[in-house]
Amino acid sequence: MAKGNEAIKEHVRKSYSKVAKRAQSSECSCSCCGSDAHAGSIGYDLSELKDLPESAVQACAGCGNPTAIAGLRKGEVVLDLGSGGGIDVLLAARKVGPKGRAIGVDMTQDMIDLARKNADEAGFENVEFRLGDIEDLPVDSGSVDVIISNCVINLAPDKDRVFKEAYRVLRAGGRVMVSDIVTKGELPKEIREDPDAWAGCVAGALDEAVYVGKMRSAGFRDVKVLSRTSFMDIVSSAQIEAHKP
Repeated sequence: MAKGNEAIKEHVRKSYSKVAKRAQSSECSCSCCGSDAHAGSIGYDLSELKDLPESAVQACAGCGNPTAIAGLRKGEVVLDLGSGGGIDVLLAARKVGPKGRAIGVDMTQDMIDLARKNADEAGFENVEFRLGDIEDLPVDSGSVDVIISNCVINLAPDKDRVFKEAYRVLRAGGRVMVSDIVTKGELPKEIREDPDAWAGCVAGALDEAVYVGKMRSAGFRDVKVLSRTSFMDIVSSAQIEAHKP
């Protein structure tokens, strides 16, 4: 992998390690840190968060609520790409029930440690958190029913690999539901090359049509943008659904 891509990943990893530590210390004030107000503004029902550990909500850095629109069913196996402090894994685990399972993958050890602590504190037994890169998932092929991801794929330098890996681990007939940042047109070069803008979920965002095209090129079908919310001139958060034939 190109040296520049590794540098981006390391900067992102360090940034989200700080988010994890701040979430645990209740001193979170950075733009990537969450709160009940933030969670409510991006589609979470606050009543479903009240029994979760506070640090799971504080570490929420999403731009949507994929678990709300993924149509999760009892007994399914769910994989969260970039699971952070575990908020979406825990919500998914509730929906799939004790016969189902929710797995989170994250490349930041401090986030994995926080997520495991949150799962233990909340008494979840049908969850698992694995340290790994979403460009090279530590997950068996054809072992997952549903993939979710919340404002993380934009952080990956090689999105083609992410989508190929997602396709690999899904069972036939499986589905993907992601919330992510997309653009309408190309971002200025100075933003694309800004490490902090990468960690802030902007610099790595793709044009929406390019994003959808990469999912289709990986093999996904019925790729649909279900909704989008603009928050900058050319930048939006989008909810995107896709299926593996």
